[in-house]
Amino acid sequence: MEIRAVLFDIDGTLLYTGGAGARAWQRAFAELYGVDAAIGEHTHAGMTDPEIVAIVFREVLGRPGSADEHERVMARYLAHLEEELAAADGYEVKPGIEETLPRLRERGVLLGLVTGNLEPAARMKLARGGLDRYFGFGGFGSDSRDRTELTRRAVERAAAAAADPLPPAAAIAVGDTPRDVAAGHGAGIRVVGVATGAYSVAQLSAAGADWALETVAHGFPI
Repeated sequence: MEIRAVLFDIDGTLLYTGGAGARAWQRAFAELYGVDAAIGEHTHAGMTDPEIVAIVFREVLGRPGSADEHERVMARYLAHLEEELAAADGYEVKPGIEETLPRLRERGVLLGLVTGNLEPAARMKLARGGLDRYFGFGGFGSDSRDRTELTRRAVERAAAAAADPLPPAAAIAVGDTPRDVAAGHGAGIRVVGVATGAYSVAQLSAAGADWALETVAHGFPI
């Protein structure tokens, strides 16, 4: 079936923030609780922002934390993220993205996001690279801490944005981790795995990606 909607992950797929996200989390937990969150030691690529908060509370602070505490940490994270993004020397848009997005848009393909980022964090990260103008909808960590569920939300919003009915077979996701692959399949869509993050083509293929590519410029299915 013709592919009419493409849903992109952000970190490792569209861009790399140069560590801005991890530094913003570190600052948020240090400010509120005086601890080193050690984000790199306790989290893995593909996790949602709410998952990150829950893991740091459990593994660093030794307790689950209340819903209000989680909200406060995420609010402080967002407050620090904009500053960290502006100062990040290592920020980069991933290879092939700046050519692929306008090409897809010109063909009338719906472009959405499927990301574990809170929506405000997603918009900040995209804005630094001038990519925010391509994406009007998506599924976000602020929709659900479960990546499969937020992917379902993105598929539903793609269908709502389509002029005609959009069956799941007409949508694909693009991500750089096995979690992205599992979430896309869990939501009933095919997945392009790109080796622009922490995982190789072989690892993404082994995880079940329908297409496993070096970058979006190498064999993208549309």
